[in-house]
Amino acid sequence: MIRYFKQSLVEMHNQGRSYTELAAEYGPSADSIRNWVKLYAAHEVDGEKWTQADINALQKENDKLREELEILKRAAVLLSKYN
Repeated sequence: MIRYFKQSLVEMHNQGRSYTELAAEYGPSADSIRNWVKLYAAHEVDGEKWTQADINALQKENDKLREELEILKRAAVLLSKYN
């Protein structure tokens, strides 16, 4: 719900409404809206559109997978000692 609200404000800004106008009408500060515009701005890479939010989510998932890999490597070393 909140993400939809933020994306709606970003779309309204992209259609020409100013940060201050949106802030006055909907409540969040102009700086917050400006940050959301940066966060949800689409960048095209190899024909696919990516937002900064998508990239952040992928980086978070990548960090988790690296951590899980390290745990599995340690477990493999421990198991090899006992076999």
